[in-house]
Amino acid sequence: MYAIFKALGKQFRAVKGGSIRLPYQEKAVAGDKLTFDEVLLTSSGDSIKTGAPMVSGASVMAEVVGHGKEDKIYVFKFKRRKGYRRKTGHRQKYTEVRITDVVLG
Repeated sequence: MYAIFKALGKQFRAVKGGSIRLPYQEKAVAGDKLTFDEVLLTSSGDSIKTGAPMVSGASVMAEVVGHGKEDKIYVFKFKRRKGYRRKTGHRQKYTEVRITDVVLG
């Protein structure tokens, strides 16, 4: 049993008891309960429901576990024969949530 839902402009696959890394949410604190109502597809083993555009009555409940940062990505720019070199790095922030319940609707 799983559901595909939309949150913060991206789509995620939710399975009860699983965890997902969402884009960073500044206002979320560890222990907060979140509800995602924009469910696009639900599956209960043999039957699949798709929404047009959303599945009515379906929702995904989650609990915030904490925040973190992804691994560093290095960006290297250069121009040949000019002596121009720049090396920078980036670490994307994320919010980790645990799926507590999936309501199929």
